[in-house]
Amino acid sequence: MPVYVAVDFHARKQTISWCDTADGEVHRTKLRHQHDDVRKFYEQFRGEVILAFEASGYSPWFEQMLAELGHTVWQGNAAEIRRRCRANRRTIGARLT
Repeated sequence: MPVYVAVDFHARKQTISWCDTADGEVHRTKLRHQHDDVRKFYEQFRGEVILAFEASGYSPWFEQMLAELGHTVWQGNAAEIRRRCRANRRTIGARLT
């Protein structure tokens, strides 16, 4: 069963949510790149691991590390994600009023 990981990636930190489809439980954590062992965190995942995050100029080292670990990376287009996010907020807001 795959593990799905969503990463909000920034230059100095990342916020992570992940779900192991074997138990369906969602977990969340934050890592600081300079102080936390990022590689050790991602090494804990075994089997099929799919990570998704926005493409960023700060992420090449992260992408290479994930490839070395054998994880699958899905990158989103940041402009398209923001465009859709704004559209969803307007739609959600209209439904709530």
